[in-house]
Amino acid sequence: MEAIWLWFAEPLQYEFIRKAILVSAIVGVVCSALSCYITLKGWSLMGDAVSHSVLPGVVLSYIVNAPFSIGAFIFGLGSAIGIGFVKSQTRIKEDASMGIVFTGCFALGLVLISKTPSNIDLQHILFGNVLGISNEDMLQTFIISGITLVTIIVLRKDLLLFCFDPTHARSIGLNTQFLNYMLLALLSLTIVAAQQTAGITLVVAMLITPGATAYLLTDRFDWMLGIAVGIGVFSSVIGTYLSYHFDGSTGGSIVLLMTLFFIVTMVFAPKHGLLRRALRLQQAKKPVPGVVQSIS
Repeated sequence: MEAIWLWFAEPLQYEFIRKAILVSAIVGVVCSALSCYITLKGWSLMGDAVSHSVLPGVVLSYIVNAPFSIGAFIFGLGSAIGIGFVKSQTRIKEDASMGIVFTGCFALGLVLISKTPSNIDLQHILFGNVLGISNEDMLQTFIISGITLVTIIVLRKDLLLFCFDPTHARSIGLNTQFLNYMLLALLSLTIVAAQQTAGITLVVAMLITPGATAYLLTDRFDWMLGIAVGIGVFSSVIGTYLSYHFDGSTGGSIVLLMTLFFIVTMVFAPKHGLLRRALRLQQAKKPVPGVVQSIS
């Protein structure tokens, strides 16, 4: 028992660990809440595209000595709008549009980094550096997370209907175009908030895995939201502890825990798990005794 207590208490003597745990928990809440809407909407690839597209915004912000969040948000939202424009104005389908836009933006960011003399650590941008987060970045993360959560709470019913059935949402008078761009803006803001924790490469997992895991466990959205947030916060906090004790990547540890939750859920979920599905198939193949007797 004492060993377990020391395992949790020892890292807390360091301020940078306390900061990392707090920031990771907040980011876990925001990403997990939004992941439920993204899962229902089927925007997993959109999250991946936007997360990679913020790289040139981060570099340009450094060049003009502006906050990274501003450039990241502009390029994140701009890439999402660009994907929609390419899809609507050409014969290219949405998945191809995403691939073209986000790889182009990501390549631009890599070129800017290679041509800009700076102390920007590409690894920290790609994979996060929550253990080295500054007070200014913490405040920025809290503000962005707060704005995102408040917006989700205020528009939760409209966003849910838009994600679940946009045709019905339009028929009852909801402005689906506004909700579409609002969800894209929330996606961009969340990626900016989570950038320090998981980096632009791993943040997509934090935006997809909690919601997808909860989706396998329940058919009720309110339960789905609660389960996803619980998984996100637990993985973020324990993942930070694991990164300290095993001297590993914090973002990688968090995402790995989320992935393990998903794998276990995928296999053992009581209603939608693989074992339950196999059991139903086995029962369906069993002959009904009365039918067998009548045939014989």
